[in-house]
Amino acid sequence: MITLSADKLRVEVHPDRAALGAAAALRAAHLLRAALARHHQARLIVASAPSQTELIAHLAAAPDLDWSRITVFHMDEYVGLPAAHPASFRSWQYHHLLAKVKPAAFHGISGDHPNPDAACAHYADLLRAAPIDLICLGIGENGHIAFNDPPVADFHDPLTIKRVALDLACRQQQVHDGCFPDLASVPREALTLTCPTLFSGAALVCAVPGPRKAAAVRATLRGPLATTCPASLLRQHPSATLYLDRDSAADLHLSELS
Repeated sequence: MITLSADKLRVEVHPDRAALGAAAALRAAHLLRAALARHHQARLIVASAPSQTELIAHLAAAPDLDWSRITVFHMDEYVGLPAAHPASFRSWQYHHLLAKVKPAAFHGISGDHPNPDAACAHYADLLRAAPIDLICLGIGENGHIAFNDPPVADFHDPLTIKRVALDLACRQQQVHDGCFPDLASVPREALTLTCPTLFSGAALVCAVPGPRKAAAVRATLRGPLATTCPASLLRQHPSATLYLDRDSAADLHLSELS
């Protein structure tokens, strides 16, 4: 493992995807146990994507983690897609996390609600009810965090969750990831937690494996702090760790970050 930093962001480069996921989950479980020790309950936001599979699998199997005291949220959902659709993010959470653990509550984003604005308002109320202890997230091929693509990302967004149009690179990634058979099948809109909402977590664990993320990782760590790469905001968080493998770190000159 190589340990680096970029501004306030801690960066770990692991040999492969499996090691990355295990290390990220170890950190996440530690943070959740600490939150439970401090105030008996914990509130967790998790991403829903193939890049998070190893992290979530290890986290679900973490020993001595009392899920009955952990409330789980997720980050985004496609507009118009029902929860039972295999590509919905609620479905991803059910298959990868909720089939293995029983949290105090899971709050799914109702992307198929007939009134998306009302769905956003309801979810915002749930999120604002108490602080978020931990956010487990990834970075998109275009540098997005959740569905804050460069055209819609706002580091000072007044909203907690909002409806957004997905840009082409984001929609194409969903095909690359095998979530949809072709671009025409990918929804054009989603509901997403905003950049300030993601930044508000007490701690962030960001897992980013694979060669298709290498350019976004370099932009995150070495590019300007700007919405052209929304993930660059992570460099300013006081308690965030970015977990990479050799593939996702391939475009880095590691000596630049030490």
